Amino acid sequence: MNKEQIAKLIDHTLLKADATKAAIIQLAEEAKQYRFASVCVNPANVATAYEVLKDTPEVKVCTVIGFPLGASTPETKAFETKDAIEKGATEVDMVINIGALKDKNDELVERDIRAVVEAAKGKALTKVIIESCLLTDEEKVRACQLSVKAGADFVKTSTGFSTGGATAADIKLMRETVGPDVGVKASGGIRSYADVAAMVEAGASRIGASAGIAIVNGGESSSSY
Repeated sequence: MNKEQIAKLIDHTLLKADATKAAIIQLAEEAKQYRFASVCVNPANVATAYEVLKDTPEVKVCTVIGFPLGASTPETKAFETKDAIEKGATEVDMVINIGALKDKNDELVERDIRAVVEAAKGKALTKVIIESCLLTDEEKVRACQLSVKAGADFVKTSTGFSTGGATAADIKLMRETVGPDVGVKASGGIRSYADVAAMVEAGASRIGASAGIAIVNGGESSSSY
């Protein structure tokens, strides 16, 4: 993959609690320069990112919903989604109710995902963060199946804020579960071109990383996301 091909896979990410307005503007300007797929920012920073990127439609504004724990209600996640879209988001990465999945309460997990999918319908892509580091393989499969059933566009490995990030093995399992028509996003701990290549080889179609510039330039970053 050349630089341009790699850049088009990357959601250029800044989700730290202490991210300033200046840092978000810089992130968006970098995304413009490198033509990343999107910037991924917390909901409070969507409007700022949108303002920088509104004349660069190929670079999307992505945000996170129910982040990072996934423990808010479906109704709250739906409201958060609608609010973010009104402020300029065109992609939303929502965290599932992990406790409900572990309780085998599949009805609640599906309703939780569907609330966001329906709030975003026709306005934004929906990616479902399953937080794979906290799940058994059986739970990963079930989370992916419920995501597809609820109409999500992507499944995603991780928030980058839990006990681990993306692994090639998880990407492979997720891709096998969702099939060829649903996206698979690898995020968490992706710091180098080699990491990206391994994830793409395993089936990833999008990469979440704060190390996007280092990755496209063939270097490596110490960033955790």
